[in-house]
Amino acid sequence: MPDIQQPDGATAALVLADDRVFWGRGFGAFSTGDNVGEICFSTGMTGYQETLTDPSYAEQIITFTFPHIGNVGTNHEDKESDRVFAHGLIVREPPTEPASWRSHTSLEIWLKKHGVTGIFGVDTRGLTMLIRDKGAQAATIVFPHNGSIDLKKAVETTRAWPGMKGMDLARKVTCSTPYTWEEGLWHWPKGYRPAPARLRKVVAIDYGIKRNILRCLVSAGCSVTVVPATTTAEEILALRPEGVFLSNGPGDPAATALYAIPTIHTLLEARIPLFGICLGHQLLSLTLGAKTYKMHQGHRGCNQPVKDLATGKVEITSQNHGFVVDPDTLPHDAHVTHVSLFDGTNEGIASDKYAAFSVQYHPEASPGPTDNFYLFERFVALIDKHTKR
Repeated sequence: MPDIQQPDGATAALVLADDRVFWGRGFGAFSTGDNVGEICFSTGMTGYQETLTDPSYAEQIITFTFPHIGNVGTNHEDKESDRVFAHGLIVREPPTEPASWRSHTSLEIWLKKHGVTGIFGVDTRGLTMLIRDKGAQAATIVFPHNGSIDLKKAVETTRAWPGMKGMDLARKVTCSTPYTWEEGLWHWPKGYRPAPARLRKVVAIDYGIKRNILRCLVSAGCSVTVVPATTTAEEILALRPEGVFLSNGPGDPAATALYAIPTIHTLLEARIPLFGICLGHQLLSLTLGAKTYKMHQGHRGCNQPVKDLATGKVEITSQNHGFVVDPDTLPHDAHVTHVSLFDGTNEGIASDKYAAFSVQYHPEASPGPTDNFYLFERFVALIDKHTKR
């Protein structure tokens, strides 16, 4: 790469695989450039804590298009997992101080605690347009203790990153042992609600599950047992579930499918009702015989319009995915249920042979609109129909 001088005042750099360098100021944890990942952008105006703790963002560096990040601080409730999975974040303005009664600590302190690096002062509009036009690529944030940035090393590290295609990341983010979940959705002012009295026995396969999905399942009337991604169909059937949920998660669905397809196929043949979200949607589609492909830049944010083909209604959805199902490869006994109004890509399918359906977007929101909670109720209704409740 050409000899580029570090500007006065710059303490951090964002280095892309194509040799582009964006200078800025670092915040959060220091980094010498070992936090390489796929750079992407998210259009949400808030919900940054939920986004950063979403396991689906594993191996990704997030550019927030909204300039004022940090204004609601962070707390002990608005997290989708136990840790931060994103490899870094990029913002336009310095992180703002919290102005929320629910905040426990600032974004800056919270990032340091979790060992996550951020950079501000970057032209996020220009960066977003670059990702939109050129597509997703590898990137690294460098924010060293001593302030001296080794661009050559950062470029070499970034170029050596293999990319998302072919990566099975579900194994890295899944739980290690099964556990039960009993907490329902959060409602002001009392917080998280307990489970309702009438419950359906559901097993959720954890490919990178978000906690608010579990809360939605509980609030819809499910007793949930979460199992690791590599759990076999025999082990799941031994739990005697009335329904099985296929979770969201990171990575290439075709790679995860190598061990997920046999399990899902056996569950389908056992006539267990299935519901999938995001990666779970892609894995169900692959099991039915469809194919997936890598998107140019993906869909990420909480303001994505989707059309329900059955009702004609337009729903505003929360999304985070870089791969998508090719609807032209669906078998004759499955059909498309939802499409993106941004680019016409697939957003949902249903099987005509099995009691199974799935959506590409995130109906649990967190962050995002709650237009789509009805899908959890549809899953419960499918279970009730199947079990003749």
